[in-house]
Amino acid sequence: MANPSSKATVPGSRELQTSSTSPGGAATSTKSDDGANPYEPRVMGFFIRVGMHDPNVENYSSRDFYSNLLCNTLKTHTVRRGHVTCFATVTPAVANYFGGLHGGAVAAIAERVAIAATRTVVGEDKEIFLVDLGMSYLSAAPKDVSSFGFLISHFWLNPKLYLPWDVHKPLFNMQAELIVDGAVVKSGRNITAVSIEFKMKKTGKLLFTSRATFHNSPLAKL
Repeated sequence: MANPSSKATVPGSRELQTSSTSPGGAATSTKSDDGANPYEPRVMGFFIRVGMHDPNVENYSSRDFYSNLLCNTLKTHTVRRGHVTCFATVTPAVANYFGGLHGGAVAAIAERVAIAATRTVVGEDKEIFLVDLGMSYLSAAPKDVSSFGFLISHFWLNPKLYLPWDVHKPLFNMQAELIVDGAVVKSGRNITAVSIEFKMKKTGKLLFTSRATFHNSPLAKL
């Protein structure tokens, strides 16, 4: 006869059980009836804070919108054979949750500059395909490049530079500018390699490096 106090175990159903040791040395256990993951609220909260489920995303679902976003960030500085230099501005549109240049935007900008540099040595009679893109994130590119204390002191010592002040315009320019330099390292019959560097325009500090490899192939003849 089965013991009435015993509990039958159903195959395939296990309850989540964790054990801990009390100060007296006795082991205590806690069970989760619903089996919910205790980390799920934290993870979902993080995704929501960084923009997940933002209804504004639907307003930017047009085709190739990301390319237009990057074009507004980049400005061409110099172009010569095997070498392209651009200026990139860290605007809020390409900034991450912490105010720096988003890592995905860094990679996308590196790809665009690498394509531009490749086109200075590969003719229009060939198509180019990205086959490898390596990134090294050495430092952050902040959106706010000045300390608040410096701004206040500068305003106090030079008020005529800022007055009269239009309340509808920002008092200070907080957007960092970067120099993005793309140089062709090697270009052969089928492969072109490009090196890209991101530096702060003001200080020359190296922030990111990248290396892109493209495959060159003749245009298909119809």
